Amino acid sequence: QIQLEESGGGSVQSGGSLRLSCVASGDTLSNYCAGWFRQVSGKGREGFAIIDKDGNINYADSVKGRFTISRDIAKNALYLQMNNLKPEDAARYCCAARAGSCYLGLSWDDIWGQGTQGTVSE
Repeated sequence: QIQLEESGGGSVQSGGSLRLSCVASGDTLSNYCAGWFRQVSGKGREGFAIIDKDGNINYADSVKGRFTISRDIAKNALYLQMNNLKPEDAARYCCAARAGSCYLGLSWDDIWGQGTQGTVSE
């Protein structure tokens, strides 16, 4: 089964940038729908960027124009470039992979990484 490990979180000021990485092992990530989710303490997970097996990408309105999802097939990795960060972007960021249908919502067959924390100060 595929396993995912995120890295790249940290603390930035409002308007700053972070780049997150998600390295997969155990299987080929490009054979899955893959995406990024985030969770604020006390709230549910929000899916905001996904890329399907064909490379088609979809974003939630909350991050369009600021965040970019990409993948490197050779490195079996998924990335998230986050620019113009706002305090409301502060969350724990997780990558996920799924063999089933590709959409921004959660799915019963999602496979999660442990996550990495992103903090944005005023």
